Amino acid sequence: MESKQGQGPLQGLKVLDLSTVFAGPLCAALLADFGADVIKVEMPKIGDPLRALPPHKDGISLWSKVTNRNKRTITLDLRHARAREVLAPIIARQDVVIENFRPGTLDGWGLTGGWMRSLNPRLTLVRITGFGQTGPYRDRPGFARAFEALSGFTHLCGEEDGPPLHLGFPVSDAVGGLFAALGALAALYELARNPDRHGQDIDCSMAEAMLRCMDFVVIQQDQLGVSPKRSGNTNAYAAPGSIFETRDGQWVSVPGSSQNVFERLTEAIGRPDLKTDPRFRSNPDRVRHRHEINGIVADALGALTYAELELRLDAHGIAFAPVNDAKAVMEDRQFVAREAIVEVPDRELGRVRMQNVVPRFSRTPGAVQSAGESLGFHTREVLGKFGFSSEAIASLQQEGVI
Repeated sequence: MESKQGQGPLQGLKVLDLSTVFAGPLCAALLADFGADVIKVEMPKIGDPLRALPPHKDGISLWSKVTNRNKRTITLDLRHARAREVLAPIIARQDVVIENFRPGTLDGWGLTGGWMRSLNPRLTLVRITGFGQTGPYRDRPGFARAFEALSGFTHLCGEEDGPPLHLGFPVSDAVGGLFAALGALAALYELARNPDRHGQDIDCSMAEAMLRCMDFVVIQQDQLGVSPKRSGNTNAYAAPGSIFETRDGQWVSVPGSSQNVFERLTEAIGRPDLKTDPRFRSNPDRVRHRHEINGIVADALGALTYAELELRLDAHGIAFAPVNDAKAVMEDRQFVAREAIVEVPDRELGRVRMQNVVPRFSRTPGAVQSAGESLGFHTREVLGKFGFSSEAIASLQQEGVI
């Protein structure tokens, strides 16, 4: 099957995705969303370990359907002595290579950065690792929860008087993929302005990417000697703010961060007297008494159904959102109106729905052309385009190279 031509602002960009599981493949998927031609490399017979992670339907990886969408998938054992023979003509025509093995792993297989640059001097090489290419932790195996813990993020998750908690999704892998995609585009921009220069390496540490998202916590510790603490569902920086339950059992997140929002909220819940209560006159006052003000708001909102709450908060210009599960996300009228979830053709499952491309471009929008394919589906097509004959492909397959 001939792959579809990508569309979007990155149309014409060629990317080789050697990475596995989530952060690296997500980086490549973000580029593919905007039209990059991405070739995804997986181990023969085994595939990317992502395929083994739930959820599955009839043995088919649903996670891979999203993370490896818009890509052409081929199989290649990077450890095999003939791997360089297969990769050489491909790398010579790529703009970006993405990998997320531990530092030195590709070098041990003879797939060094120097070898790649000898084939393609302007290649941008994106290296995504847990802790970076240098430092005392460089050789440690990594996983998302370790990066979140190291960065200080996990320390802030949980109830005030409880232990730190991990979230139910690998946030730091997603964050690392985003930063890696940003790094690739920044490097490509610099290269476009300097056509006489060689490509460069991008050293993206997922732990550092997560740390960067913590924003003010380091400068707060540096200047004030204060480390933020867990605050549960309350907001440690503004009050009121928490997750509240309506009379009909809907959980709703309602922040009252600024002074005018707080004052409008008091009107919405029929308690304008709270504006002059000395405990709640300013945001610093309310933060000091956040449990009291959150309790008052909880009682008021708990007396309303969700429909009643929605009418009141909308009428007073108060930000809020229901705490949606996946089913509610797919039915939410905002997401439906903006087609934030799209139906995508899939050879194995018929049609599947998944998140649309973010952000949106007015002139050159990206698109989800296809869901992630079955293991190695495009191997013959891709190798044929890079000059391998049917006989050569058969030989590589017989030797277990592909």
